[in-house]
Amino acid sequence: MTGHGWLMWDEGVTHYGFGPRHPLDPIRLTLTMSLIHALGLDRELTVRAAPPADDRTLLLVHHEEYVAAVRALSADPGSADGSYGLGTTDNPAFAGMHEAAALIAGQSVAAAEAIWQGDAEHAVNFTGGLHHAMPAAAAGFCIYNDAALAIARLLDLGAERVAYVDTDAHHGDGVQAAFWDDPRVLTVSVHEDPQTLFPRTGRPEETGGPGAEGSAVNLALPAGTGDEGWLRAFHAVVPEVLQEFRPQVLVTQHGPDTHFEDPLAHLAVSLDAQRAVQEACHALAHEHSAGRWLALGGGGYDILDVVPRSWAHLAGIAGHRPVPPETVVPTSWQEEVYARTRESVLARMTDGRVPHWQDWHSAHRPADPTDQAVLATRQAVFPLRGLPVR
Repeated sequence: MTGHGWLMWDEGVTHYGFGPRHPLDPIRLTLTMSLIHALGLDRELTVRAAPPADDRTLLLVHHEEYVAAVRALSADPGSADGSYGLGTTDNPAFAGMHEAAALIAGQSVAAAEAIWQGDAEHAVNFTGGLHHAMPAAAAGFCIYNDAALAIARLLDLGAERVAYVDTDAHHGDGVQAAFWDDPRVLTVSVHEDPQTLFPRTGRPEETGGPGAEGSAVNLALPAGTGDEGWLRAFHAVVPEVLQEFRPQVLVTQHGPDTHFEDPLAHLAVSLDAQRAVQEACHALAHEHSAGRWLALGGGGYDILDVVPRSWAHLAGIAGHRPVPPETVVPTSWQEEVYARTRESVLARMTDGRVPHWQDWHSAHRPADPTDQAVLATRQAVFPLRGLPVR
């Protein structure tokens, strides 16, 4: 293994956009890459562009008739009528959507191949993490499920155990669905309670299909959960299931819509806590999967202050040059943001928080909603994996 990291980037990914009033604005991708460059992080990573995922690759997860429908509506978006989840408010059809979505998927798949073949130790595709797309339908702003496709390609190449850890505010339902019956894939999702957020799935009792019981782990946290609770919950579940599963590759999704400023979710997590979980995932990859780590983006709708800073931290961690929180955001990037948007941005790579949490094992708090969520997850899935509940 070479030991260096890859950063996947092709300008064409910015064509993945549902229109000017849609919350998934592709400028968040452009600004993230610009910030990574301004911080010099692209000098610590090999920047690579991969071709779009071809039909053989897409069909590892998606149904043939769905791929055909996406391609047809790419040429004639005006004919979309809601079939296959396309032409809806969440997923308007747009010209070239097949090509743009396949390009994003291609970056994740190529990164997974590079990790498995030893060409890279870590790889980041912050343009990916489109975790809601189902085998035969678009959902939640996601057309092709690049995360599931990357995992499917790893299995295709011979991997026997792949772990997926999703830290987006929304449940990673599409990835879970793709591998519901496959014990070779462990899907772990830490998200806001489905009672208060799309896609209304991801309850603790969702633990995997026949023959794969315990392969789905869902940790649903109450709306309003902040840094201490989020970090406490993550560390109370994720390290133990990974240690038991012994993944050969770790795939993680880092949607920063957990942030307290995000307009579409209801968690209250800071940039500093997000960075702490990114560092934890990096450490877990070295501990359990020989450093093989594919890190993806995801949701995130505070597109100026939160998304670029969060994903720049992710790139720095993957490049073994983490950005100190006190770092001043380069003036050149602040000026670029203002020139593009007429908005000012925060001046440092921190929200001014110092992440900390109390270990769940050292002091269980029965009346605390976070601990109740943790216990529900451990009770539902830990016995299936031969792990102690307490």
